[in-house]
Amino acid sequence: MTPDLLDLAAQVLTACRERKLKLATAESCTGGLISAYLTEIPGSSDVFDRGFVTYSNDAKIEMLEVPAETIAMWGAVSEETARAMAAGARARSPAEITVAVTGIAGPGGGSPAKPVGLVYLACVVRRKSADIGTAPNVFLKEYNFGEIGRAAVREETVKAAFMLLLAALGDEPKA
Repeated sequence: MTPDLLDLAAQVLTACRERKLKLATAESCTGGLISAYLTEIPGSSDVFDRGFVTYSNDAKIEMLEVPAETIAMWGAVSEETARAMAAGARARSPAEITVAVTGIAGPGGGSPAKPVGLVYLACVVRRKSADIGTAPNVFLKEYNFGEIGRAAVREETVKAAFMLLLAALGDEPKA
C-alpha cells in the first residue's frame, strides 16, 4: 500500500466522520482495493459500512441490481453502469455516500472504443443535512489512464475514487 493513497483514504474517512456519514463502495476493476485502503486505517469502522466487489456482470446484476439491459446496451465499462453500481450500493446499504468504479485494467480486454486504462467512476450522495453542501447528488468521472500496467491502472483508479469522494463532500485534498 502506498503512503499517498493511505493518506487520501484517511482524508476521506475524516471528511465522512466530520459529517457523520457512512460510506460504501462498489468495485469492479479494483477488486476491493478501495475498501482495502479504507480499512487499513485504524478506526475506519465508524465510517466504512461495506464494500461490494462485483467483478463479473452477473455479480453487478445480482448484488447491485444493475439492470442487465444497461450492461447489454452500454457495456460493463460505461458511465451508465458505474452510475447504476453506485446507486445499487446506496440502495443496499445504510451508507449516505457511495462510490463505484468499473474499467479495463489490462493488459488485455481493451478495444479501440474502450481501450485498456479506461475507467468510469460514479459517486452517489444521499443528502441528509446541510453538512454535505449543495452540490449535485451524482458525480461522474471518466479517465483514460492508458496502458500503464494493471497495478498502476488499479492504483490510479483508487486515487481517482478518493478524489471524487472528497469533491462530492466539498473537500479539497490536503498535500
